[in-house]
Amino acid sequence: MNRTVRTAAVLSAAALVMTGCAGGSGGTAGPTADADGVTTLVVGASPVPHAEILQFVQDELAADAGLELEIREFTDYVLPNTALAEGELDANYFQHLPYFEAQVAENGFEFDHFEGVHIEPYGVYSDSVDAIEDIPDGGTIGITNDPGNQARALDLLVEAGLITLAETEGDPTLLDVEDNPKDLELVETAPEQLVVSLPDVDAAIINGNYALEAGLNPATDSILLESGEDNPYANFLAVRAEDVDEPALVALDELLRSDEVRSFIEERWPDGEVLPAF
Repeated sequence: MNRTVRTAAVLSAAALVMTGCAGGSGGTAGPTADADGVTTLVVGASPVPHAEILQFVQDELAADAGLELEIREFTDYVLPNTALAEGELDANYFQHLPYFEAQVAENGFEFDHFEGVHIEPYGVYSDSVDAIEDIPDGGTIGITNDPGNQARALDLLVEAGLITLAETEGDPTLLDVEDNPKDLELVETAPEQLVVSLPDVDAAIINGNYALEAGLNPATDSILLESGEDNPYANFLAVRAEDVDEPALVALDELLRSDEVRSFIEERWPDGEVLPAF
């Protein structure tokens, strides 16, 4: 088997900057209500679609539930969990279960989570070919360096018939690529940089939120899209384990999985680029 794996030199510090510095309460005492009975929750989120969904909750539903949401946007997948662990956030909303479990195992976070709110189908995109089978021999494919999503990306390449994977007890990585008949070069890249690198590769496998932020529609612009059926990658509200029964956080989770939010998601993303998970 001929296989080349290289790491793209795009892991810039700028990519790990969030839009807005987290301040929060600076502690881990949990949210408390003010004199009027309103509880302010500081929630970290990816800008699209997570912050948009939270903003809908804030505008339309939060007041009746006695909540005020302070939404802090993060442009990477590392800082939201760090900020939650350090008490700068009351919750975050950006991740799915495989990523969550990988982060908890790697960093020892004492986190818990609620049920899934939405799914962003993972897609393969290209500036140079119109179909997945047109990726040329020796072509380059950008793939995330995030262990929580790399197996998901590899599964898409298997589905496309471009590679096969060896049997493995855990999640497969690039080292588990067994057959690569087109001698494709899989270029490991930070997930937030895959859109930027798209002109430099034959195709890239891009997370839904980053595709949406870049103006790509996963349902119409991808050359291969993950199915939403029985999809295990639903994004959810994550909290510190000590706060999982906190009434205000339970209330926020209920709002996020309400009929009103379902309707908002379906109307805001009518092509299925974001799907309700409940």
